[in-house]
Amino acid sequence: MAAKGNFFATRLGMIVVGAVVGILAPVLEKLGNPGNMGICVACFDRDIAGGVGLHRAALVQYLRPEIIGFTLGAMVAAYLFKEFQPRAGSAPVVRFFLGVFAMIGALVFLGCPWRTLFRLAGGDGNAIFGLLGLVAGVYIGTLFFKAGYNLGRTQVTYSSVGWLLPLTMLGFLILMFIFPQIPDQGQSGILFYSVKGPGAQHAPLFISLAVGLGVGFICQRSRFCTMGAFRDLILFRQIHLFSGIVALLVAAFITNLILGQFKPGFENQPVAHTMELWNFAGMLLAGLAFALAGGCPGRQIFLAGEGDGDAAVFVLGMIVGAGFAHNFQLASSPKGVGEYGIAATIIGLLVCLGIGFTMQQKA
Repeated sequence: MAAKGNFFATRLGMIVVGAVVGILAPVLEKLGNPGNMGICVACFDRDIAGGVGLHRAALVQYLRPEIIGFTLGAMVAAYLFKEFQPRAGSAPVVRFFLGVFAMIGALVFLGCPWRTLFRLAGGDGNAIFGLLGLVAGVYIGTLFFKAGYNLGRTQVTYSSVGWLLPLTMLGFLILMFIFPQIPDQGQSGILFYSVKGPGAQHAPLFISLAVGLGVGFICQRSRFCTMGAFRDLILFRQIHLFSGIVALLVAAFITNLILGQFKPGFENQPVAHTMELWNFAGMLLAGLAFALAGGCPGRQIFLAGEGDGDAAVFVLGMIVGAGFAHNFQLASSPKGVGEYGIAATIIGLLVCLGIGFTMQQKA
């Protein structure tokens, strides 16, 4: 039920939030972000991992201001409306590994749940397999919920716990000002910057940051969550969150048409490959990990912004997972799945299934 006076948590508010995000992402593409990647939490976390040197894939290194803005915008909203609630203690190490495997699955597919929708809205038919995998992964997660799966209770904790991830993101922003990108050079002080490839494609810093702050603010207020939308639809037949997902997809499609960015097909789509099975399996793994962790990567960032230390651990797991994915040749490219990406996907599915089966509370 929507909190009293919170428009964004109403059905109409959810639709507005989805539409706003659906419009802003293609606009960011027009301003410089990679194709069909105006906003992608997984891809942007990967770029951040590269920007601070956790991997050396030169094509994907950039401290994405959108992610910084998501965290800080959510924190501002939480403080303004007295929803900043520092808490932690719900199986943090499990959440860390769920973040790692969620990222591996997302990078096998090449996108998070948001980018799955933006790829569809841009005409990329390969995203159909990713969306099917995402829904299947969430569905398996709902079966575990019905069987009593539970990561345990969180506990109220010190404010400093809730501040740690937002302060880290603020530190990244400060580093971007201290060590700005030098034209045609891949490193500036301690930071790494792509000079070609997706990491070199980005909208102006202040525009990206402003969009991130705004999206973080309204998504914290609305509890916008892609994984939650499918979970609630499957478990409870509720369409509250799902209405926002539909609005995002429709708004992004219309905006792409207006901007001339809709290019239907399967071949030669931006930052995508055509291995259907592994597009499905990558998002199957990611969807299951998101379900077991209790939220999609965007929602995890917004939760971390309002003081959830367990969500912050999941986000850090995704960033570390991105480093593993590129250092160990797990991540895909437009040529196909990385050399060891198939094995990592299978291992990730086995780990997530093991977590689901072994962490159940019986009535």
